[in-house]
Amino acid sequence: MTSCILKIALDTPLNVFFDYNWPCADSTPAQIGQLALVPFGSREVVGLIVGIAETTDVPPDKLKDALALRSQLAPLSAQWLALAGFAADYYQRPLGEVALPGLPKNLRVLTTVALDRAIKKLDKQNAAHDGAPSDMPALNPAQQEAADAIGGAQDFAPTLLYGVTGSGKTEVYLQACAQLLAREAEAQILILVPEINLTPQLEGNIRARFPGVMLATLHSSLSEGERMLHWLAAHQGKARIVLGTRLAILASLPQLKLIVIDEEHDPSYKQQEGLRYSARDLAVWRAWQLGIPIVLGSATPSLESWHHAQSGRYRKLELRERAVKDAVLPRVKLLDMERDKPKDGLTSHLIAALKLRMERGEQSLLFLNRRGYAPVICCEACGWISNCTRCTSFMVLHKPEHRLRCHHCSLELRIPRHCPDCGNVDLQPLGRGTQRVEEGLQQLFPEARILRIDADSTRKKGSAQEAFDSVHRGEVDILIGTQMVAKGHDFKKLTLVGILNPDTALFSQDYRASERLFAQLMQVAGRAGRAARTEGGSVSEVLIQTRYPTHALYAAVVGHDYDQFAGSLLEERRQALLPPYLFQALLRAEAPKLAAAIEFLELAKSYADYPGITVNDPIPMSMTRVYNVDRAQLLLESSSRPAMQAFLKEWLATLRELKSRVKWSLEVDPLDI
Repeated sequence: MTSCILKIALDTPLNVFFDYNWPCADSTPAQIGQLALVPFGSREVVGLIVGIAETTDVPPDKLKDALALRSQLAPLSAQWLALAGFAADYYQRPLGEVALPGLPKNLRVLTTVALDRAIKKLDKQNAAHDGAPSDMPALNPAQQEAADAIGGAQDFAPTLLYGVTGSGKTEVYLQACAQLLAREAEAQILILVPEINLTPQLEGNIRARFPGVMLATLHSSLSEGERMLHWLAAHQGKARIVLGTRLAILASLPQLKLIVIDEEHDPSYKQQEGLRYSARDLAVWRAWQLGIPIVLGSATPSLESWHHAQSGRYRKLELRERAVKDAVLPRVKLLDMERDKPKDGLTSHLIAALKLRMERGEQSLLFLNRRGYAPVICCEACGWISNCTRCTSFMVLHKPEHRLRCHHCSLELRIPRHCPDCGNVDLQPLGRGTQRVEEGLQQLFPEARILRIDADSTRKKGSAQEAFDSVHRGEVDILIGTQMVAKGHDFKKLTLVGILNPDTALFSQDYRASERLFAQLMQVAGRAGRAARTEGGSVSEVLIQTRYPTHALYAAVVGHDYDQFAGSLLEERRQALLPPYLFQALLRAEAPKLAAAIEFLELAKSYADYPGITVNDPIPMSMTRVYNVDRAQLLLESSSRPAMQAFLKEWLATLRELKSRVKWSLEVDPLDI
């Protein structure tokens, strides 16, 4: 029997392919892009066939046989393999570490019979989809121009859709999708959102608009069985629209014709562990690879995308007005906390505004991006504070649960009855989190229907969506929330947004902090006044409590002036030689002791002599210790992306040869430094 050699990528940190023998004359011939079950050590694992050869350098006595092929699945396309290959090359990771985790786990663990059963189930679901799209609402002229430009594009056309909050970007997406689906019968569309809690509302809109079109969703809240069925629907071309979070960018879509990235500025599109990829950037590359249009939508575009639009690399479409007739942008006012001293965290002006909205039957939102009751508890007698014993961070007070909790390593402790150092029983909370604000509001407004939405209150599956539904039904007077409530939600009765404690980001050492703060403030401000103002109704307002009311960032927020703010930030970045005018990579090292991490980075630096590359000194990370592990970093910079990539390939090959017990990783285009 004639045999061939399968070159297989496995999910390992080794940057090599593994050779296996396969009887090519068998009834199931192997193909590139297929999944194969192979022995690996003492286990049986599924790998990806990336090549087929006639010979191998592996000695015959060590060459193992592949066990089986997932032959009931169509092979992953050459385009998909190229996408995985590009991601592996650019982010400097083995192909197997990119390709295999991007596939549903059940494709790798189910038996052949179970996989066949799942495919048959999908076939039955697909048979139920038919019918025409529902009627499309009328668009204003700017929306119609944008929808026609996007829906009519057929080649690689990166478009920045810059629209103020409430300007109807979602409706533009939907009508552009309708144009494409009407023109191309087999076309597939990929729509990405930054967070899972944004998917239900958009999913409902898509299903209502396209009742006869199969929709697949891909995000981490799905069960493994659900994720596999949705992935298969996309892979087989049956799902015409795929909606998902960042992991969906690696979905197999053989007929992909349009990509939409909603809230393209959001940092959640960057994976922060393992393969540290940017889904937004991979989406742009994938659109270029396939020669298809891509839309990046935002009210506060990332500086990178804004720079591309200003330089002509991206086409810019603008929506300067709110879509709903008579709906206007909210009035933003700064509340000087030095003049109006807060009570329970709220100034008298904000309290009065909350009371007015309650009297009129309108809703209010208080935004505080800090969960828990208080960031720390302390002893005023001796100065003890609730530090985490495993991290360089504080233990956050969670009063309802009677716990101190570290938000970095998840360590939980009972609240001490007395100071561990001096025995003082009078321990005090410092600062405010959402739980403490909720407690204060309940005392101020005992008759109010108050709801808190944050990571603590929405831990159970489905609880976040139920909470948002209750707001939409009008069952909430005052909503308190973190960044979970800041974007994407259309609360019709909400006319007041109060923003608490935003000042800390003004003085961050992170050069991106001001960009993120501005985006966050504009996004949460955009939750107010999205519906048309009724007779006698309140003028929608955003009240920002601050001790720095003259700061230029707040002036830009008051004026809803993203253009001016982005322009000034870009000029600062240009003068300081920071992204997008510079390219960066970050080498991180972890060890039980900081000295060992620094020593490894010093050694790595000694091998980093390359033209056009600036190598900074190793330093401890801002959060130096997490879960009893010390961390340090080494920043590399270059004005040339090709030079950076060429250097990294050579440098990492050297680092992989070093004998060290230090755990290290590399991030290309880091967001947090």
